[in-house]
Amino acid sequence: APGLKPSQPAQIWPFVLSLCLQAASCVGGVATPLQINSMALSCIARAFSSHLSHASHTILLRPVGTQAAATLPERAQVVVVGGGVVGVSVLYHLAKRGWRDVVLLERKVLTAGSSWHAAGGFHAIASDPNISKMQAYTINLYKELESMTGQSCGVHCTGGLSVAATPARMEYLRNEAAKHRVMGIESKLICSEEILELCPIINTNGLLGGLYDENEGHVDCSGVVHAYAKAAKLLGASWHEGVKVTGLLQRAGPGDLNWEVQTEQGTILSEHVVNAAGLWAREVGAMAGVHVPILPMQHHYLITEAIPELTGVSRELPMVLDLDGNTYMRQERKGCLLGVYEASTTEPWAADGTPWDYGENQLLDPDLDRISEYLQNAFERYPALQQAGIASVVNGPFTFCPDGNPNIGPVQGKPGYWDANGVMAGFAQAGGVGLVLSNWIVKREAEGDFFAMDSSRFGAFAGRQYVFGKAQENYSRRFKITYPNEELPVGRGLKTTPIYSELRSNRHAVFGANFGQEYALFFADSPDKAYETPGFRRCPNTFSHVAAECLAARTSVGILETNTFSKYEVTGAGSAAWLDNILACSLPKVGRAKLAPMLSASGRLRGDLTVLRLGAEEFLLMGSGLLQKYHQRHFAEHSPLGGSVCIRNVTEEQLGFSVFGPKSRELLQRLVSQGEDVTHQGFGFLQARRMEVGHVPSLVTRISVTGELGYEISVPAAYHWRLFQSLEAAGSDLGLRLVGARALNSLRLEKAFGAWGREFSEDYTPSESGLDRFVSGGKSSDFVGKQAFAESSQSPPKRQLKALKLQPLSGSDVADADPSGWEPIWVGGRCAGFVTSGAYGHCVGESLALGYLETAILPEVEAGSAVEISVLGHRVRAEMLPGSIVDPQGKRMRDATVGTVPFQ
Repeated sequence: APGLKPSQPAQIWPFVLSLCLQAASCVGGVATPLQINSMALSCIARAFSSHLSHASHTILLRPVGTQAAATLPERAQVVVVGGGVVGVSVLYHLAKRGWRDVVLLERKVLTAGSSWHAAGGFHAIASDPNISKMQAYTINLYKELESMTGQSCGVHCTGGLSVAATPARMEYLRNEAAKHRVMGIESKLICSEEILELCPIINTNGLLGGLYDENEGHVDCSGVVHAYAKAAKLLGASWHEGVKVTGLLQRAGPGDLNWEVQTEQGTILSEHVVNAAGLWAREVGAMAGVHVPILPMQHHYLITEAIPELTGVSRELPMVLDLDGNTYMRQERKGCLLGVYEASTTEPWAADGTPWDYGENQLLDPDLDRISEYLQNAFERYPALQQAGIASVVNGPFTFCPDGNPNIGPVQGKPGYWDANGVMAGFAQAGGVGLVLSNWIVKREAEGDFFAMDSSRFGAFAGRQYVFGKAQENYSRRFKITYPNEELPVGRGLKTTPIYSELRSNRHAVFGANFGQEYALFFADSPDKAYETPGFRRCPNTFSHVAAECLAARTSVGILETNTFSKYEVTGAGSAAWLDNILACSLPKVGRAKLAPMLSASGRLRGDLTVLRLGAEEFLLMGSGLLQKYHQRHFAEHSPLGGSVCIRNVTEEQLGFSVFGPKSRELLQRLVSQGEDVTHQGFGFLQARRMEVGHVPSLVTRISVTGELGYEISVPAAYHWRLFQSLEAAGSDLGLRLVGARALNSLRLEKAFGAWGREFSEDYTPSESGLDRFVSGGKSSDFVGKQAFAESSQSPPKRQLKALKLQPLSGSDVADADPSGWEPIWVGGRCAGFVTSGAYGHCVGESLALGYLETAILPEVEAGSAVEISVLGHRVRAEMLPGSIVDPQGKRMRDATVGTVPFQ
């Protein structure tokens, strides 16, 4: 077929015959001539569009057939909406788990939308290790699908090469290469000579090196989709083309059939509905009353005619990412496929909604002027392309989430509805998405930490305009480095507290954003120093300001705004019983607080909350602000019937401050009413009480996020400004200082305090993370995860959370850098763990880290085996600490004699 022209019909028929045979195999079972002809026409059109014109927007043949008309079932366990690569993967994985009563509905033909015109690249590398594992699973699955179905996926495992043209990019690649050891990826750093050997058409001028992974390449997109579909059918699932979903009606009343799936051919009652509608996911979500935060973006790639330089090449070129040039390139027959992610001229498509009549083989008009700058970069990087003719240009839409990750999972208030959309890298991720989602549907949990693509990470702040801006920002940064300390500018200032303007204008705060909420990172001493330079190394400007904040927290008094903490009010006659079932700790007595792990049914962590008991049936839960929808969804899954418990998210209603340091009690005593006893004897550790603080009605808890004597003061939002003024005025002679999140991170690492999303997540169990000491396994209630926790407690955990101190040599290449997360920990030269958090401990003058180490290796470490941590690709000697480096006994936080206890 390559090179065939429509004017050569005699030569077309052998190709048509082979497609007819392929079509017959796609139908499966006994196929009628009508089925074969219908499928063949569809395959022919896709193949012609893909291989002959590959996207010139002249359509050679239009698919006119669908899978043979079939009567839709009246009922189903699951209806998957959308026949792209994500939808068929979900269908296959559900069937593989034994659910046969599952059906997929596609409005036109399989692959219609984005799948048919995708470039088909795959790679295992991702910034999030769980997504990386998911991508590795996807790649390995292709062989299984081919073996099972006989359908070729057209896998070209050519290897993948990322090249660096700047020192920052090379530093990034060194860092990634080290992290890949944790992810199980055997990538390797290579020099410019090795780059040229792998890719003879590349110009290596200006290249500092590259990162090579042999397990990358590309696939035949149509073949992959049909392999999933055929495998699903062989396992008992069904799929129907030409069936447009017109409505999703959530059903009320008892029973498991939660949804009416309305189509032009009839209605299906279903327990679950999976929105895998790709370009139309927003429209399908709206049918269910769900806002889907995605935006279709236009994306160009072009295919060249044959180039002489590839004529004698025996090995197919690797997929090459020129990260500093914003392009990717791979071989396509004897030419090249060249794709562009433009940084400054992005162009959304169908921002107001995807047209339903957008076809199965339509493309958008090319706009080469928009990408000309990047094409010029590519022609300089690959000189052989300068004289090559352009055989075809593809400009097709595909969807982006605000952060570029997929959007999957259940939605609170919509039982049985599941998102599976925004999967931009479909042929690298769809297999993993199908696996994760099928586990989630069948077993009611995802079996790991997939919060990076959980739909609950977006709240009400992620409205249409936010998505419009952030999706474009993410697209434009597709190949840019996002540094660990970098805060992106789009979509900012959405949620602020009453003191935001004061902190920004007069206290020179530098802000970050968490779940749409602005929060202070650090406070500069003048407007011209209110900045942080993004990078892998310590920013000198930030470093000095954070150091001063840390020192104040340990020697005098600091205050930290608690607007990044979530708060839930739990009341009602059944509150205590419900919380006793959902929390793994025993409930505190009235007027007390406790650290409260929350578990999944499999015994994994679902939350590290603090529970305050204000009355017999009155409680306040506090946790991570980022997890508000995640927490509420878990609460709803286990909510009692009959309305005996009222759960309210009061995060934005209740603001306040954390006050800490050896002089924090003196500060509080100055502000409370006469006779209010806040001495150690009158207000001990983990006590909670309502009192007036500077005339403000407050809820005060003696608890600390820094390991110092401290208090958390929660007030109605209307009083937040007044409380701030009162604290500052009363602490002016005590050395009071405002403290931001950068200092808090340093302070918590000095105390070896874990944080959600770092040390704590659904990847870990209480025993691994050290939270088992807060689990009351012997309490009478059958709390969620109790059985799994009891079973896991019978043997030591496979890994354990440990504190570490790094010992970089003075003057070394990384003397001014700290680990940031996912760096390997080496013991005796073997990767035996990974870092979860790292920062400089300003009060102890040491680079610190927390990380998980294999339990089996710990005796070897204690016996003196060398421990190293990779920092920016360089191995640095480290020491495992027996506990926290600051006040390991916790006396400064708990005892009356705080002023006499040194912090080292």
